[in-house]
Amino acid sequence: MKNYLVVTSGILALSLAACAQQDPTSNAEDADNLLVDDWQQVSELAAGQKVNIYMWGGSENINRYLDEWVAPRLKEDHNVELNRVPMSDSQDIINQLLDEKSAAKTAGSMDIIWINGENFKTAKDNDLLWQEFSGQLPNFNDYVDQNAPDIASDFGEPVEGLEAPWGKAQFVFVHDKNKSENPPKSMEELAQWVEANPGQFTYPALPDFTGSAFVRHVLYETTGGYEQYQKPAADIDDLATQLEPMWDYLNALEPYLWREGETYPESLVKQDQLFATGEIGMTMSYDPILAASEVLKGRFPESTRTFVLDAGTLANTHFLSIPFNSSAKAGAMVAINEMMSPEAQTAKLSPENWGNLTALDLDKLSAEQQQAMNDVELGAATLSLDELEEHQIPELSADYIEIIEKGWMENVAKE
Repeated sequence: MKNYLVVTSGILALSLAACAQQDPTSNAEDADNLLVDDWQQVSELAAGQKVNIYMWGGSENINRYLDEWVAPRLKEDHNVELNRVPMSDSQDIINQLLDEKSAAKTAGSMDIIWINGENFKTAKDNDLLWQEFSGQLPNFNDYVDQNAPDIASDFGEPVEGLEAPWGKAQFVFVHDKNKSENPPKSMEELAQWVEANPGQFTYPALPDFTGSAFVRHVLYETTGGYEQYQKPAADIDDLATQLEPMWDYLNALEPYLWREGETYPESLVKQDQLFATGEIGMTMSYDPILAASEVLKGRFPESTRTFVLDAGTLANTHFLSIPFNSSAKAGAMVAINEMMSPEAQTAKLSPENWGNLTALDLDKLSAEQQQAMNDVELGAATLSLDELEEHQIPELSADYIEIIEKGWMENVAKE
């Protein structure tokens, strides 16, 4: 707390005492107590706090779900104010936290961050996250399979309680069935489709998250499958040579892409706009229910459908975490716990809200809670949850991502 007026010691003492009452988690000792207090105490400390959640803000559906479904319920049920702060890229969140760490800023502006993958590893390696908090959350303990590989690890990096699962994602291709009645089922078939339909396909320029995921699928299918990459990149001899079939495939596609591959959409949002206007006949998503949501809102045509590859598509879990210098750690814990509740997860599943797969273990839900999820209408554009699950393949560990994204710039974008 900075004071710019000369005050007597008595007044200063009263001022500091008042600050402590307003923010019970402002010092390290009180913050640590949140990890051992019973949940009722945490909830009481959270009441009246304003919680800033920093997250990618590029999806209208996601933004509306936070603003119109989550935030009002947090305010009504817990007297916690949730303030969504949109960011253009998740990397911007990490960069800001790195700056705050360097400046020794102990009272930060972020209380919750939406994170996974390479950003989680960077945050963890640089001590940008608070302590192991997820084990304190009742909904984490009651409804999450904590030993599941995609819960215990995030892109190969052990989670160790530093983040709590918010939802699951799986890559799907999105197409207009009127333009491609029998969509490709392999990267080889996709190349054939692209060549037969020039200008109808593209993918977002890396480092866009979805564009990067598309390239990782190419890696798996052109170099012999995902199994070999379930170890650190440093353990693969001559990795650069092993990646060459991926670059060859992507470069062979370029002449047949939208605008002949001279440029790529800068983001998935831009790509989806091309699909919505019929300029391209296929897009992609790491959210298998998003297409149904776009149909509901009239942006995508009624003939929109999704498909996966026979060899499978990437699946992962996305998480919520608390930065090291959050000013409202109790409020952040309560907010994250509520966003993991069966009610919030069921609402999140609906294409009318967000359309995002649940992070909860269905076997841990009551019969009524399971029925509520089963009753959610996912829309004709969404594959069955069974088909999605049968075609899930694991993500690469985070150390590959930077290599691939840098390699794409050098071997594809500059070619």
